[in-house]
Amino acid sequence: MSVKKICILLCLVAAVSAFFVFDGASYLGLDYIKSQQQEFNSIIQEKPVLSAFVFGAIYVLVTALSFPGASVLTLAAGAFFGLAIGTVIVSFASTIGATLAFIAARFIAGDSLQKKYAARLKAINEGIEKEGAFYLFTLRLVPIFPFFLVNIMMGLTKIRIPTFFLVSQIGMLPGTLAYVYAGTALSEVDSLSGILSPNLLLAFAILGIFPLITKKVIDMFRARKIYKNYTKPKQFDYNIVAIGGGAAGLVTSYIASAVKAKVALIEKHKMGGDCLNYGCVPSKALIKSAHIADYIKRAKEFGIDVSNSEVDFAAVMERVQHVVKAIEPHDSVERYTKLGVDCITGAAKILDPWRIEVNGKVITTKNIVVATGGSPLVPPIPGIEDVNYVTSDTVWNLREKPKRMVVLGGGPIGSELSQSFSRLGIEVTQVEMQQHLLGREDDDVIDFVERRFKNEGINLKLGYKAKAFENRNGEQILICEHNGKEEEIMFDIALVALGRKARTTGYGLEELGIDLTQRRTVQADAYLRTNYPNIFVAGDITGPYQFTHVAAHQAWYACVNALFQPFKKFAVDYRVIPWCTFTDPEVARVGHNEKSAQAEGIEYDVTTYGIDDLDRAITEGEAHGTVKVLTVPGKDKILGVTIMGHQGGELLAEYVLAMKYNIGLNKILGTIHSYPTMSEANKYVAGEWKRANAPEWVFPWLEKFHSWRRS
Repeated sequence: MSVKKICILLCLVAAVSAFFVFDGASYLGLDYIKSQQQEFNSIIQEKPVLSAFVFGAIYVLVTALSFPGASVLTLAAGAFFGLAIGTVIVSFASTIGATLAFIAARFIAGDSLQKKYAARLKAINEGIEKEGAFYLFTLRLVPIFPFFLVNIMMGLTKIRIPTFFLVSQIGMLPGTLAYVYAGTALSEVDSLSGILSPNLLLAFAILGIFPLITKKVIDMFRARKIYKNYTKPKQFDYNIVAIGGGAAGLVTSYIASAVKAKVALIEKHKMGGDCLNYGCVPSKALIKSAHIADYIKRAKEFGIDVSNSEVDFAAVMERVQHVVKAIEPHDSVERYTKLGVDCITGAAKILDPWRIEVNGKVITTKNIVVATGGSPLVPPIPGIEDVNYVTSDTVWNLREKPKRMVVLGGGPIGSELSQSFSRLGIEVTQVEMQQHLLGREDDDVIDFVERRFKNEGINLKLGYKAKAFENRNGEQILICEHNGKEEEIMFDIALVALGRKARTTGYGLEELGIDLTQRRTVQADAYLRTNYPNIFVAGDITGPYQFTHVAAHQAWYACVNALFQPFKKFAVDYRVIPWCTFTDPEVARVGHNEKSAQAEGIEYDVTTYGIDDLDRAITEGEAHGTVKVLTVPGKDKILGVTIMGHQGGELLAEYVLAMKYNIGLNKILGTIHSYPTMSEANKYVAGEWKRANAPEWVFPWLEKFHSWRRS
């Protein structure tokens, strides 16, 4: 803290201390004001302007320093100056004092808190930026929440000072009028509670409802404005139409049909979307084959002699497609048609908020859920079109095994595929611009995964930036920059695995003027509505998490909110989101890890258990990895869990449940886990926490107790 801040803080402490030492509260009490009313009135009659100025200055000081007594001073203003002048004095004095308290809170603590808790406060700041004035107006209208707390809390946000002043001035005016009016009859008021007559309480209740009514009216006018250029159908073909047959569209359709709404699902290519056809399913099938190949290499560890074993790459890739085919019925047109969904194969074009054109026919719908997913991000690297490259969508077409593969990207997709293709006998070079793979994970996890990759023969190029591709005399080359020097990497095929971008073009969003974020995803509110209240989004099209399970999670909210608004709506819940990177070892996480907790300034205790000590892991030949649990200091409340090891994604489910329903480590410790299983690791880490947090002072007394029992 700077010297200036310390000096101001000391002055504030001194002022507050003086107030209580000299019993300042007694001079701001109702009894004292009433006893001195005649004397004050005579002074005011002699010097009205000076009296009003001094009274206002005192009011500003009391409000700025958050002293108790502002309510009594408001009554006094009515008694001394009358309704009109008293209201003017209090209105400006209270707003000036509140703004000074607001500025002081921001100066002393606001900036430092914003820096320290930047990530945690991001959502709050975004909400304040959008509707901060409305929330402040609501708090000012209803004088139930102490105003001095409003001043301080708002000072810790990023709401603008002029906005705070203006909204406070307007919002506090009705309450000020009520109290000043009550003060005009001060002699009849025995206590502060005495002014709260049934009529006044009813007035405050109406004031409390007024902001909600105002918001409804504003929303109605916004909707009318955005819909003004469109003609709404008198009847609709459907209650809801989902565009996109991936996880979000399928779940939307499933839920809508389950509640007997009429629903259509439009998919232009393959049902199941990216997950079934290009992502989760084929990649996990490939990972399984790669894992078997690795086990064959390690066969002697298990007492088995395997000779002349070769990977049939084409057969592996065919198996991947067989797995996709086996799961296809779960997401098929036939299944969803039986569920009551009208499945339409074709390219959708949104014509207006209620009309969609598909296959030359226009259908009408009361609500639309856009669930068009994403596509691989291919950066404009010079020369990329001149070389043989694939993406995470097209790599599944490979049948001939390349000798050398370069993988661009060190995130989950790039790392999973790098390890898998390496285990299948391809020389893999993985290029990542950052200094490490899996940059969001804790350093110990990253170090273990990188060591495993290097030991398996993957050539890691970390801190390398891809600058250009060249096709030189039939040799394909990636030119990278590392520490200011260029380096060339020869390859036969390049796999671009740099993440995915939202599909926001080609089906009418641009023409409608649907708002996008800076990340080029569709902007949505807490209920997954776009700037058109009847057009919703779910999945990769909006984010913020590009996971199949999150897309399905969002789809429930989008569907229910669409079908039942305005009667009921639910804000989407992102509190407990699990994710897993399916490398070997798997890296599974929910909540905070150490890196994110430190970034947000969250205090935590960390407890670990080494899976290398677990009986089942030893029998499986998978004795490696760790379970790391972050808890509230001194408590068993779970803040986050990272599991690195065999079946880490499966082990994580217990912690997802625990965090969702606020179950602590004590209850996990008290739950029976089958022996021998990998899930015992969850119980053992809870035991480690219990030992670390055992009440040491009890043990000497227990020792004496047992000694007494033996005597």
